[in-house]
Amino acid sequence: MSDFHRFKLTVEYDGSNYCGWQKQKNVDSIQSELEKAVYKFCQNECRFHSAGRTDAGVHAKGMISHVDIPGEIEAFKVMDGLNFHLKGIPISILKSEAVDDNFHARFSAKKRYYRYHIINRRAKLSLLRNKAWQIKETLDVVSMHEAAKILIGKHDFTTFRSVHCQSKSPQKTLEKLEVTRDGENIYIDTSAISYLHHQVRSMVGCLYYVGCGKWTKKNLENALRAKDRKALGYNAPPDGLYFMKVDY
Repeated sequence: MSDFHRFKLTVEYDGSNYCGWQKQKNVDSIQSELEKAVYKFCQNECRFHSAGRTDAGVHAKGMISHVDIPGEIEAFKVMDGLNFHLKGIPISILKSEAVDDNFHARFSAKKRYYRYHIINRRAKLSLLRNKAWQIKETLDVVSMHEAAKILIGKHDFTTFRSVHCQSKSPQKTLEKLEVTRDGENIYIDTSAISYLHHQVRSMVGCLYYVGCGKWTKKNLENALRAKDRKALGYNAPPDGLYFMKVDY
């Protein structure tokens, strides 16, 4: 691909009305919107590769993608050109960098970061509708944070794995899982090399059970040890989940 040049892109998007990152037939996806934009920009069909495949309704503040574009072009022009063709679409290219062909958005990644946003209040959401999970009952964040420590480290996360997960192994190593509160906002931050399908949402759902008193820390530990999807307490909705950044 000597006549093509690779660009690393930092992408922000509102996933509320999309089937997720990955292109699928007859539905709108983040990948398909980007590929339509790049075609308008360079009149070539260029494929986007991402660091992660977010689900329907999941958002991103710093998804990393790469694309190979023909011809000599400066990185900032790629960003400006794509953003021009994404007008009216809730997807933005925040940064564009020229990289060599050895870089791969998915396979070069060393750590991925997610954040889940809960709004803990009785009043309905207006500004953050579809952007956070509203929970009306008061949550015990201290208990949630303490319980979260059980999930840190290398485990068989079968309980927290979607039945549609295509990963070869249920074994994953969770490096971070922290629960913090800032007023009515509760943030659950996590990092790992990679995740199972629905793993973050499933962990959040079980921590919600701990926070509202339905589960104890021991219940969460038993669910992990069960290695059985039927032992899952709850799978949190996609609204509050954000793909934050990637380490390379």
